[in-house]
Formats: sequence, C-alpha cells, structure tokens
Amino acid sequence: MKRLLKILALAVLAVVLLGAVFFFTMAGSITDSSMNTIAEGPLPAVSDETRTLHKGLVIADMHADSLLWSRDPLDHHDRGHVDVPRLIAGNVALQVFSAVTKSPWGLNYQENEAGSDSITLLAMGQRWPLATWSSLKARALYQAERLHEAADNSDGKLTVIHSVAELDAFLRRRAEEPDIVAGLLAIEGLHAMEAKLENLDELYEAGYRMMAATHFFDNAVSGSAHGVERGGLTELGRAVTERMEALGIVVDLAHVSPRAIDEILAMVTRPVVVSHTGVKATCDGPRNLSDEQIRAIAKTGGVIGIGYWPGAVCDVEPAAIVRAMRHVVELVGVEHVGLGSDFDGTVHTGFDTTGLDQVTEALRTDGFSDADIAAIMGGNVIRVLRQTLPKQ
Repeated sequence: MKRLLKILALAVLAVVLLGAVFFFTMAGSITDSSMNTIAEGPLPAVSDETRTLHKGLVIADMHADSLLWSRDPLDHHDRGHVDVPRLIAGNVALQVFSAVTKSPWGLNYQENEAGSDSITLLAMGQRWPLATWSSLKARALYQAERLHEAADNSDGKLTVIHSVAELDAFLRRRAEEPDIVAGLLAIEGLHAMEAKLENLDELYEAGYRMMAATHFFDNAVSGSAHGVERGGLTELGRAVTERMEALGIVVDLAHVSPRAIDEILAMVTRPVVVSHTGVKATCDGPRNLSDEQIRAIAKTGGVIGIGYWPGAVCDVEPAAIVRAMRHVVELVGVEHVGLGSDFDGTVHTGFDTTGLDQVTEALRTDGFSDADIAAIMGGNVIRVLRQTLPKQ
C-alpha cells in the first residue's frame, strides 16, 4: 500500500511539474497566437504607383502592445503583428510601443470592474521578473527596459526616442538609412502609477513619453469609457495632467470616459492624441469618438489615430479604415488624422505591419492626394511629437 501511495504521489508530482513547465514555456506564446490574429486569404493587389509612394513615406503608428508578449522585438516572428524586421519591411519609421499593466477578466467594451487582473498570470507564465507579479509600476518599468535593451542590441536598427532632438536626429539618419526604425514608449492606463504622483516622474525617467489616463476600468486618476462609474478626473488626475504637460508627455485620450475627455481638454495647452480609436459616424461603439469630441480634439491641434480592428472600424478591410479617416478629414481637416493600429493588442486585423501599403492603396483609391496621404500616414504624428516632447 505504501508503495502504491508513493507511486501515486510521484505521478501527481510529475503531472504538476509538467504542467508548470508547460505554463512557464508555452502559455504566453499560445495566448499571443490565439489573440493577435490576421484574417486569412490574399490581400488586395497594390499598384506599382502605390508601392513607390509608400516607400517614400515617413510612417508613424501611435499604438502597438507588442511589449506585452514574450517575443524578442528584434526577431522576425510568425505570430502577432509587430517586430523590428516587419516594421522595416512595412516602411514604418516610428512605432509607439504601449505598456499594458493590468486588464480585467471578462474584458468587454461596456463595463469592467477593477478588481481582477489577467496580466498577473501572463507575467508569471512569461517568466517576467518576480516584482512584476504584484506591482503594476514594475510591469511598466520592465517593458520599458525590454525596449531599451532591444535598441542596445539592435546594431542601430532600433532607436528609442525621448525628445525632439532625438526624433529629428533619427529622421535625418533615416533619410540616408531607410532600414531603421524608432520606438517611442507609451503607457495604457495610469494605474501603473499606483496612485502616487511621484511615480509619474519615475515612469518619465524610464522613457515614457505618451500616457493615457485609463484603460478598460476606472482608476485613481480618471473614469474609463469602459468602467463602472465612468466619472471624470480625480484630484490626482488633474495633478497628473498638469505634470504630464510640464514634463513633455503626450496626453492620450484613448479609453478615457467622455466626462474626463472634456475635463482634460479644458486643461491642456498642447495638442493631444487619441492613439487608437474609431469614430461613431462610421462604426458606432462605446469607445469610438463622437463628432463633438473629434472637433474638440482638433481644436488642440491634436491627432486621432484610426484603428484597424472591428471594434474600431466594424471590419478589417482597409476601406473601412479609410472610411473613418475620411469622416475625420471632412469634419476637421486632414491634419488631424493618423494611424493607431492597436497591433498586438489582442485584436484581429486584416494584415500585420508589413501590409501597411494596403492603407496607402485604400487612401489613393478614395481620392486622397499624395500630400494628404503623407500627412495621414505619419506627418501629422511627427508634427504633434515636435510640438509636445521635451526639446532635449
């Protein structure tokens, strides 16, 4: 009997160990592969004229969550949407990499409580440092460290931008060396501050230059468009907004509650962005912008990044992306539209970052001029960064 019990105990231990090995080696990649997907089937043809135009563009995408996943940014991968080789293949000059630090279970666009967190298991399964298992700030710091380490190991292929001077130096270099890319760090939800204003400065020192007050739930800074209360800015949120402008951090209104959007817009003195969104006029949804909000954002000189996934544009076709862009252009002008893919943000899209010439083709088909296309594909974002980032 004792021998049998010992055998059973060893068998249970073996199963537990095998489960642990699987969890710590495969969980992240399986989740990544299943949640960051691309539509099957051939893409529409892209004309030679479009390819030539696309190669000459300075392209900037305001949102990708690639740092959440256990992929080396420097390697070409067969899952997800973004890595440095694919950015270069897609002719992307500047990619904003956003840090996700908390996400509720049962995530939805309507209403989420703040009490649960699916990122904890992802951090454990991908063998992130122990501090990240319990600290949201540590998760943000770790993701910033990953991007900076990738840049250090890239032989100059990847540069992390922190200031206008660095941005301009990079763009001068890229004019001579087109096969390089810049990254800019962003935070998706200031719960990463852990409700302490001083932590904003620590995140700034870690390299973060674009920040959104909320993600999918209300926090100590602001109400979320997907939260329970959906309230406005808190006292801390007002102090955070002032401090962001003082430091030269781009204010991002993505996921922020309508009331908080109004309150932030009443405070800011520089252009703001909505890094990844859709518009209600072409795809009615709880996180998409109304015409009134679009006009108010444009008054700051800001840019609205149109997303590529069904929740933003109700389809994955390039024409759906351009329909949303066209609406913003007709409402407030071409200078207020940009790219906000949400690549690697657990979304289903029609292409990965190598397929961005699909958007260029759809813009040409819709009648946009070459100058307008250059503005939408990156020029407008570069302008806002020059107006907002620290000079040095």
